Amino acid sequence: MAKPVLPFISTLPLTAAPKKPRGASRVVRFIGLGFGLLVLAAAFGGGRTAHAQAAADPAVDLGPLTQRWLDDTLARNQAAGLPLRMEVSVGSLDSRLRLAPCARVEPYLPVGSRLWGHTRLGLRCVEGATAWNVFLPVTIKAFGPAWVLTSNVAPGATLTAEDATEAEVDWAADSAPIMANPDLWVGQVAARQLMVGQALRQPMVRAPLLFRAGAQVRVVAQGPGYAVTSAGQAMSSGAAGQTVRIRMSNGKVVSGIVNETGTVDITL
Repeated sequence: MAKPVLPFISTLPLTAAPKKPRGASRVVRFIGLGFGLLVLAAAFGGGRTAHAQAAADPAVDLGPLTQRWLDDTLARNQAAGLPLRMEVSVGSLDSRLRLAPCARVEPYLPVGSRLWGHTRLGLRCVEGATAWNVFLPVTIKAFGPAWVLTSNVAPGATLTAEDATEAEVDWAADSAPIMANPDLWVGQVAARQLMVGQALRQPMVRAPLLFRAGAQVRVVAQGPGYAVTSAGQAMSSGAAGQTVRIRMSNGKVVSGIVNETGTVDITL
């Protein structure tokens, strides 16, 4: 059965050539690409096991092919949104590796990989006497505006607008999403110890607690055309947007979502 191929793959003819010295990683910059283009979940991949062959032909230099594929992929998948300054670095294969001559090599994104941070790109021979499949290391950097802490913040402390300043950072330095909008973190509390110089990302903050375990809370149960208000005891602490369990006066335990006022809403 034919292996799946990414719809935007550009396959280029490639034949064995004299071995070239491996230099520094190749780097290309893209200006103004949206953040969305980088979240490319790989639905394709697999391929055959890599074959290192002691052939008379030296290893093929796959760097230029990889770079062209990345150029084309990023250009074709531009997305609207916050502009980022992209920087793509392509590594090299082990210089001791020898690959059989191949008339056509296809780049692809391995399953579970994405074009973000330190990743890898697959290259497989689809027209050659010996099939092979290798991987090249790739580093994707995405520089854009973010909020960087100007001082340490203790766990549980509420963040204010004075706690951070805007600066350009590499969004891809961590898999956690950057919070570029101050509305996402001002008024939130530190989920752990935060250090000066850190860029604010989603797991670093949480909503402030509106009540603690054991507190009496207002419960509103809503159904088609009616709403019933009662009271219950919280079985855990609660913050806006969280799902909590409430023990009602009759002993029944129900689950609901905490709204911004601290009321627990239950849908019947």
